[in-house]
Amino acid sequence: MKTALVHDWFYSITGAEKVAEEIYSLFPSRVFCLIKNEKNLKNLSILQQDITPSFIQRLPFAKEKYPYYLPLFASAIESFDLNEFDLILSSSSSIAKNVLTNSNQVHICYCHTPMRYAWDLYFDYLKLHRMERGIKGILIKGVMHKLRLWDLAHSSRVDHFIANSKTVAKRIYSLYKRSSIVIHPPVDTDFFSNDHSKKENYFITCSRLVPYKKIDLMVEAFRKVKDQKLLIAGDGPELKRLKSIAPPNVEFLGSISNESLRSYLTKAKAFIFMAHEDFGIAPVEAQSCGTAVIAFSKGGAKESVIDQKTGIFFDHQTPDALIDAIDKFHRIEDKFDIDIIQEHAKQFSKQNFREKFKAVTLDLYSKSK
Repeated sequence: MKTALVHDWFYSITGAEKVAEEIYSLFPSRVFCLIKNEKNLKNLSILQQDITPSFIQRLPFAKEKYPYYLPLFASAIESFDLNEFDLILSSSSSIAKNVLTNSNQVHICYCHTPMRYAWDLYFDYLKLHRMERGIKGILIKGVMHKLRLWDLAHSSRVDHFIANSKTVAKRIYSLYKRSSIVIHPPVDTDFFSNDHSKKENYFITCSRLVPYKKIDLMVEAFRKVKDQKLLIAGDGPELKRLKSIAPPNVEFLGSISNESLRSYLTKAKAFIFMAHEDFGIAPVEAQSCGTAVIAFSKGGAKESVIDQKTGIFFDHQTPDALIDAIDKFHRIEDKFDIDIIQEHAKQFSKQNFREKFKAVTLDLYSKSK
């Protein structure tokens, strides 16, 4: 059985790339993607010589500005000739799942989400790039319309979907009318652990700083609770704006090493998660460190956090709702048991992912041949 792995892009190492690494370790493969940025991939375990980027890689500034080549994404992903492979595995939150296959191949897609910038986050995407109005707005809206039609038409190229959460499984069915098997993404629960370090007087979040993560709402909440401290780990296009509105009790850590992140997570009073996320690896990493999570009660957090046992939920993405949740946390803080929280997180371990993904993939492949 000859296998190819198709991933959207290798720009940096995020949760999606970590999933791709695990799939690659289980099924060593040629790897295909839109672009790769080698300088950001130093810790990627996939061999660089195994990665074949599309023609977009050769275009000006593509390694840094690849989103601007959105109108070419469909043509680029369809440019790969995969006829020599028996099994196509795609890792997709965008375009990879729509790669061309033939009737003798089996295509299994691990779907992080249907492309959110074209569907769920369409209007957020327009605002982020300031394309709500004007000539640019008209052009990008036309491109997006065509992309949605293309995405719907060619989702049938996938023989079997694996969703990273129940939330994503619902989204796949809503858009494509396709069922899927849920396998949660892998978390390094061996690395993210707790040596029972003493808790310190701060809350923490870790996130790419983009609008839908709602970090600005956290900042506004901590403006009102001046006696509490929030640490924000991560980088992104919102960093400059967030710093400009942040009060003194909010500290930005920037991009930090996994070792530093583990230390901060272990000592934090609680991890704050305000996004409506597909799954969310960071809250699981926090729980793996024995730290409770204060989370918005939608999306993947509902699958990874147990209310009042490993964390606390709040129902609205507003500063006041978060403040109420923080107050509630302080009232029951002593009830959270580090060992129980850590044990819960182990179900999302790399080992569990490997066992489930390999078994499901081989079963689906054998049934499809």
